[in-house]
Amino acid sequence: MIGPVTDEKLDQVVRALKRRDFEAVWVPDRQRAREIILERIGPADRVGVGGSMTIRELRVLDTLRDQGHTVYDHWIPDAPKEEILKIRKLQMQSDVFLSGVNALVTDGRIVNIDGIGNRVASMIFGPGRVILVAGVNKVVETLDAAFYRIKNVATPPNARRLSIPTPCAKTGRCMDCSSPRRICRAVTILEWRPMLTPTLVIVVNESLGF
Repeated sequence: MIGPVTDEKLDQVVRALKRRDFEAVWVPDRQRAREIILERIGPADRVGVGGSMTIRELRVLDTLRDQGHTVYDHWIPDAPKEEILKIRKLQMQSDVFLSGVNALVTDGRIVNIDGIGNRVASMIFGPGRVILVAGVNKVVETLDAAFYRIKNVATPPNARRLSIPTPCAKTGRCMDCSSPRRICRAVTILEWRPMLTPTLVIVVNESLGF
């Protein structure tokens, strides 16, 4: 789905997420999503963030830093690999972990794919709380559509953004490659909220991220 959808459809998605034990809400725009995130983060909370264009498009990270929060963000140009690895591991120990999602099925299942795994690992276990943000462009009707979206809509532009020369970066579609730089390696489906991880899902009636 791309562009605004009906309130009824968004209500359906939120109800499905709640049936699966997630806290969920839909909002009309990214500004309201940003406000909710900032409201949910306490003064002393350490914040982790996955490799998410969605979260960066909300422009919350600089605000959190300005407020004095420790932000575990591994997107640091030219940082040593050892430092990046350390930050990825610290994300899993954060008080609040922020991330987008790759696909959100209307029945409430959340589907993600990762190359390294720190983002999907932190969604499942480790952080005190998780806040996931899904633009309406991530909403699909079926699990098959979720996988199609991830492989053919999300991953090729992501590979190009990272300057990773995978076949999909060149063709714009999944080639099921065996490239040593392949970024589709770990697939997770959150059927229900992980038991020990309070999770809020914010569905935004705007397109966000890939």
